[in-house]
Amino acid sequence: MTEPLRLLFICSRNQWRSRTAEEVFQNRPGLHVRSAGTSPRARIRVNEAHVLWADWVFVMEKRHAEILRERFPDAVGGREVRCLHIDDAYGFMDEELVSLLKARVAEHLGEG
Repeated sequence: MTEPLRLLFICSRNQWRSRTAEEVFQNRPGLHVRSAGTSPRARIRVNEAHVLWADWVFVMEKRHAEILRERFPDAVGGREVRCLHIDDAYGFMDEELVSLLKARVAEHLGEG
């Protein structure tokens, strides 16, 4: 039996985008999922342990990847960091956001 793939979703405040991603993917077989934010005001603020835990890190915007590389260069060095290019224009569990997340993550998981 193979180990589940550990996915970490990152946005700014961990309220809408990354939290929605965690909700959408948390019960998928073969995946373990967490989410966090880069802002000091994030619901759950990303730390080095989050990054080290993940096999793949999905960021919503390029700047999130840049922040992770600045804050945790050693931890990010060996991780897949993939940008989903999803702007901060959606609320929690917004139907369009859910559709975008499913489509863009599927591409990376080889399901698209």
